[in-house]
Amino acid sequence: MLINEWQYELTIWIWLGIAAGTFILLMFVRAPYGRHERPGWGPTIPARLGWILMESPGIIVMTVFFGIGASGWNLADPVGIIFYILWIGHYIHRSWVWPARAQITGKKMPVSIIFFAIGFNSVNSWINAEWLFSLHHPYPIEWLYSPQFIVGVILFIAGMGINIKADDMLFSLRKKGTINYKIPRGGLFQWVSCPNYFGEILEWFGWALATWSLAGLAFALWAVANLVPRARSHHKWYLENFIDYPKDRQALIPKIW
Repeated sequence: MLINEWQYELTIWIWLGIAAGTFILLMFVRAPYGRHERPGWGPTIPARLGWILMESPGIIVMTVFFGIGASGWNLADPVGIIFYILWIGHYIHRSWVWPARAQITGKKMPVSIIFFAIGFNSVNSWINAEWLFSLHHPYPIEWLYSPQFIVGVILFIAGMGINIKADDMLFSLRKKGTINYKIPRGGLFQWVSCPNYFGEILEWFGWALATWSLAGLAFALWAVANLVPRARSHHKWYLENFIDYPKDRQALIPKIW
């Protein structure tokens, strides 16, 4: 343990304050990647490489803590192993699977955004790894039967499934080598513009519940700070670029917003 619990909790509260500021900023400034790509944000690199670089800290940091801590596939710590598998499953998909499948050939991403994302993923991975495999290690075996763990894991898996399914539907809209956008239809796209973001937010609130931790809650609130403004921007973009876009479709939450 490199930090005491008081310092750790103070760090998280500061991190949550930054999340609040980021949320406000992103409600007015669209992050310049994907369909919102635009000049003026410095040098760029291929988007596929950018995604791999900025998501990989989630694998590296958590694996280091898991490997050098008291857990490391220790069968006496099944809760820690399950948390590690859930986390790594998400980040293997985000770091390697999604960039390999996405039709983003020819797209660019600002290096400034990549550095911000590397920092974001590194800090979020550290505070969660520190909680799981240092400050609060190990979880008691009884945690496997607790309501918060069971419901949280179900929400995490459901959210990840929604996220991946929505991405699959978006991939199917674009022919290989093209960058044209189309109106997504079917599934949760019948009700919201960004079910992939809805799924990811659900995922991290499930994580917060399963771990019952301030670190998990911080990540969930950061997901809201990043993805709610992004969903708002996507929804507005669809309405501006497609005259036949369904007017009753919400941005993120069915029937609500």
